[in-house]
Formats: sequence, structure tokens, C-alpha cells
Amino acid sequence: MAKKKKADIVRQLYHLSNNWTRKQWEFINQKGYEFAHDEQLSQDEKDSLEEQGMPTFTINRIMPVVEMLNFYATAQQPRWQAIGVEGSDIDVAAVFSDLADYIWNLSDGNTLYSNAINDSITKGIGYLLVNVDKDADNGMGEVKIQQPEPFDLFVDPKSRDMLFKDAAYILIRKVLPKNHLITLFPKFKAKINKASSDERSQRSWSARSMGDAEHKLFMYNDANENSNFGIDQKGEMDQLVEFFELYEKVKVSYVNAFYRIPPDQKTLQGIKSQCDVMMKEMEAEQQVQLLEQQQQMEAAVQAGKMLPERYELELKKTQETMQAQLEGYYQECMSQLQMAESQIQNQVLTEKEFNLLMQDETFAQNLVDKVQFYGTRIKQTCIAGDQVLYEEIFPANVTEYPIVPFHFKWTGTPFPISAVAPLVGKQQEINKAHQIMVHNASLGSSLRWMYEEGSVDAELWEKYSAAPGALLPVRPGVERPTPVMPAPLSNAFFTIVQESKSDMEYLAGIYSSMMGDTGAGSETYRGMLAMDEYGTRRIKQWMKNSIEPSLKQLGTIVMQMSQSIYTAQKRFRIVQPNAIQEQKEAEINVPIYNDMGEAIGKSMDYSNAKFDVRIVAGSTLPVNRWAYLEELKQLMQMGVIDDIALQSEADIKNKEKIMERKSMYSQLQGQIQNMQDALKDKEGTIETLSRQLVQAGIKGKIQSAEVEIAKKKEDVKGRMEKSYIKTEGEQKFLQRVSNKDRQDETERVNRILDDFQKDLENTEKND
Repeated sequence: MAKKKKADIVRQLYHLSNNWTRKQWEFINQKGYEFAHDEQLSQDEKDSLEEQGMPTFTINRIMPVVEMLNFYATAQQPRWQAIGVEGSDIDVAAVFSDLADYIWNLSDGNTLYSNAINDSITKGIGYLLVNVDKDADNGMGEVKIQQPEPFDLFVDPKSRDMLFKDAAYILIRKVLPKNHLITLFPKFKAKINKASSDERSQRSWSARSMGDAEHKLFMYNDANENSNFGIDQKGEMDQLVEFFELYEKVKVSYVNAFYRIPPDQKTLQGIKSQCDVMMKEMEAEQQVQLLEQQQQMEAAVQAGKMLPERYELELKKTQETMQAQLEGYYQECMSQLQMAESQIQNQVLTEKEFNLLMQDETFAQNLVDKVQFYGTRIKQTCIAGDQVLYEEIFPANVTEYPIVPFHFKWTGTPFPISAVAPLVGKQQEINKAHQIMVHNASLGSSLRWMYEEGSVDAELWEKYSAAPGALLPVRPGVERPTPVMPAPLSNAFFTIVQESKSDMEYLAGIYSSMMGDTGAGSETYRGMLAMDEYGTRRIKQWMKNSIEPSLKQLGTIVMQMSQSIYTAQKRFRIVQPNAIQEQKEAEINVPIYNDMGEAIGKSMDYSNAKFDVRIVAGSTLPVNRWAYLEELKQLMQMGVIDDIALQSEADIKNKEKIMERKSMYSQLQGQIQNMQDALKDKEGTIETLSRQLVQAGIKGKIQSAEVEIAKKKEDVKGRMEKSYIKTEGEQKFLQRVSNKDRQDETERVNRILDDFQKDLENTEKND
């Protein structure tokens, strides 16, 4: 009865969510989706135009807008960064970006993300669902991303958060054949075979399109209109049933338990030995005190101040008191040392788990404190018809819905506005104006005729009236046929078409120049760059305020899911097409072994790491290659970067090989430069030494000349002192000769010095 009741509750939630507002929102956005895919006329409108002889073609101006918005939002793969909360989590947080890329590539995320953005543009909202494939990787499980149909989801109407964080529930409803459900959930085959859908729901299944379902190309049907059956793999009729996936937030009672871990046996032995030593010391002290007290009492007995009976009684009491103190001290010592060696740990448990542990006396005795609180958990319930297949509560670290919405224009409710909705009226205006202009031109090229009955051969005129050079007979005596000219078409129709095109570009924020229209663009290069910068501001605003918050939420959910699934050692490989190294490997939860071969911990413990996830802003936007390369070129000319950095961003074939060769040339060039610098240093040293040798030689010659002069001077002086000069005339003659010799010698030395000075100056000039 409980499961039946749960199925009824889920169906009531579906009817509550599928109210008139939800149906009207779905109708409007389905109409916009069909307009974007060139299904712009209902069958009644086509029949009416054909009866009037008017054209039924359409000129789709919405599809280019949708394609350009898709391009800007999905030009590149989104990238996430993780920031570790603690220092030990930094290395593990760095692995998250690689793991997110691995999950993204494993799920073909580019295709799913592109479809979700297309739904956001054409239907107002797109979704990505983070799920776990428990059968993948040989039963170890893999986190994968899925893309549900937006019209299959029913959100709590009272939700006012852009990411539906405050929604009481999110419901996914599908109508599937039983055999398909059995393929998806083989464990619940018996329940699926017993399942039966609500008859009222079967009668309400209808096409989700703006016209007759039989004439629509882009229908979304819950079931065949003529039957409530599908076709199984054997080609036989298979009953269709409703399948519900309900996600809701529930509060679970937790207990944060603080408990003491007692020391092991080896530590206890050490504590006991320490207490025994302390007990012996205390016992020795008490023995001394007992002897002192006994001696005092014996002296009192001998002095007659104490009776012998009192002496024996007091001695006995003192011994008993000391023994009790010893026992108490031993217990206190053991308790204090055990408390010092014990460790206090805390663990978060559910209240049910905590109550089970409290039944263990050891845990109850070691419990220090507990704190009760309530945590948010995600509960998933899957129902087929009136049968509950299973109910599951996600792991404790998963606190957000695994469903991420991508809005185009959030309205504060679960019913956003699409980019196509404001363009439908202008598209109809353009279609109508073109139909009228083409119809008027058609009337002007094939005239209509008014004639009296019987005046002409009607079949002949109808067949040849528009043929060049045709001869059309007229019966004599009757009034000739009169051509009926079409009314002149007002020029306002041409103005309407041009203004409507401009209005559509203004409303969508996608201009002709952004799609390569050279006539609408600037002729200068810088003008084109400026137009590209200013023309994409509305798109960047949409990306910043709508898409990037959703991508951040997606990264957070991927992190939570992956931490609950990837708890064992895992090695994964990702492809990096833009890097020189094509593949990159990473590993998480690497076990650490001791000398005995026992696992004692984990390196890169991903499941227990704590980090915050951020989206790299603008990572999905396209990059103007020419502007970017021009900027890099200017930076290279300024010396900020080198040519290798510029070449790595250029679209050059075999650029890795070129960069490798450039690197080798740079190394060889550096070696040559180093050798040239060393050679210049050696040549400079040699020149310096040569100059010093020349200067030293000159100084040596000068010193030799001075010594020779001094020697001759002393010789002359000695001869003068030894010679005996008798007459004054001889003395004067000798003095003149001595002065003349000294003068000649001085002149000769000066000449030598002048020659040396000239040689020195010439040597410096040559250097």
C-alpha cells in the first residue's frame, strides 16, 4: 500500500506542475522551436493561401540567428578550475580539471552541451543531467552527463532560484514501452510487467505542436493518437506506460559524534610500567612517613602522653589509610596516562547509524560528546505506471539536484523566455509581406481577362493568352476581352520587409556583419575588430549571467558525484589536441603501502579532498584569431613574448616540428653567442696583459737609465774627490768638464724618455 501511495503522490505532483501556465509556456516555446526549424505555417494557413492562389513559401530569418547564438555559446569546450581548501588538497584539486575533461569526453559533452544551448535558444531552457552509470568500468561505475528533453521536465512552480536550488522537487516524465523499460532496468522486470498507467493520463496524451498533429514535421508526441501501444523488438504490440523520475530534497538527521580512541595493548603496557615505577616511589615515601610517625608515637608512649592501646590503634589506621591512598593513586595514574595517550575523533553519522553504535558498550563508554543536526540529501524515486521501481538517497556529499538548467532569459519563474519567441511576430510579418509582393508580381506577369460569354473560345484563350506571339480569335460583333490589371502595390511593403529584417537583428543581437556580410561591415581592419567587440556585448551578457552560472553548477555537481563514485584507485587518460603532447594521464586514490605490503593510506585521495569549483570565464566564447594574433605580434615586438609563443597560437601546419627546430636553432645560437663572448673576454685579457708588459718594459728602461746616471754621477764625484787640484784654473777646467758631461748625459736620458713616451702613445692609439 505504501508504494501505491507513493506512485499516486508522484502523479499528483505531475498534475500540479502541468498546470495551465506550464501548458501555455510549452505551447509558445514549441511554436518558436518549429518557427526556427522552418515549420512556420499551419495546415489551415497553407490551405487558405493555396485557395487564394498565393505562395506558401517562407523566408526563414530565425535559423541564422539560432545558429550564430549556438556558435558563440559553444565555440570552445568549457573549462573548470578547482581551488583546494587546505594546503594538502592543492595537488588533488589540480586533478579535477583533468577529471572533468575525462567525464566530458566520455559523455560526448560537446554534443550534449550544444543541444542544451539549442534548446535554451529555441525553447527557452535546456538541461544537462549528471548521472552515474553503475555498470560501466566493469561495475566500478562512471559519472556521465545526459541531456534530457526540456518538455519532459516539470519543476516546482514555486521555485524562484535560477538554478532551481530552492525547488521542492524536479520531475521527469516519459511515456515508454514496457520492453524498453525492461532494457533500462532489467532488475525490475516483474514490477514493470505488472505496471499499468492511469487511464485519465492515457486519454490526455496529445501532440505538442501548434497545429494539427498529422501535418506537423516537428511534433513531440507522448503516444500514438490511435493507440496506447508501441512496438517491441519482435515487432509485436507493446503497452506504453508512464515513467517518472522524481528528484526531491529531504532532510536527514545526523549526529556529529566525538569519541575517544583508547590506546593499543603496547601503549597500555608502557603506561602500566610507568605507573608501577611511580607507585614504588610513592610507596617508599609513605614507608618513610610511617616510620617517622611511628617514632613520634613511640616517644609519646614512653613519655606517658599516649596509651599503648592508642598507639596500636593509630598505627593500624595510618597503615590502612596509606594502602588506600596507594590504590587510589594507581587508578588515578592509569586514568590520566590513558587520557593523555587517547585520541579524540569526530565522525558524522546518520541518527540510525549512531543509535546502532550506541548499543555497543565500548563505543558508549568512549563517547565524549554529540551534536545533532539535519543535512540536505537528494532522494531519487523511479516509478513505472503504478509501481515504484526503487527509491535511492544520494551520497551525503551530493547536496544539489543533478539537473542543471540553461536559461536564455530567466523570468524569476521556472518558465523562461526563448530567443525565438520575440522574433515570431516579425517572421510572420516578413512572410506575409513577401507573399503579397510575389503574388502581386505573379498577377502582373499573367493577366486576368474579362469577357462576355460566348465572345471568345475560353479554352483557347486560357491556353494561349500568355504565349508570346499568340493569335487569339474574337467572334465578330462582340465586345473584346478587357485585361484586369492588378492594383499597384504600395511601397510600404518594401519598407516593411527592410525594417522587419533590421528589427529582427536588433531584437536578437545578431547583425549581418557578424555573419560575414561584407556590405554591412567596416572597410578598415580596426573597424571590423571594434564592431566585433561591441556587437557581441549582448551575447557576452547572456553568457555571463545565464550560461556561466549554470556551467559552474554543472562543475560542482560533477565534483560531488565523482567524489562519491571514484573512491578506488583510478587511472584515466585525456586527449589534448592543442598541446604538443597529444595525451595526458592522471591517477587518483593511489594506495600507500608499508614495509609489510599493507595499505596504510592513499596518495591523491580524491574522495576526501575539499575544494571549490569555478568556471573559467569566457572559456566557451570564440576567439577572434586575427585580432589575437595581431595582439601577440605586437607583444612580441615589445619583447614581452618570444616567437615560439606566437607560433604556438598560429594555424601553421606541423608547427610542433617547426617549434622543435626553432628550439634547436635557439640552443645552437646561444652556444655560438657564449663562445663569442668567451673569445672576446680572452682577447681583451691578452691585450690588457700585452699593454701591461709594454708599460713594465718602459718603466724598467727608465729605472736602468736613472741607475746608470746615478752611477756615472757618483764616479765623477769620486774622481773629483781623489784628484788633487793645485791651481784654481785646473779646478775650474775640471768643473766645466764635469758639468758638460753631466749635461750631455742628462740630454741623452731625456731623449731616451721622449722616445719611450712616443712609443707608449702609439701603443695606446693602436689598442
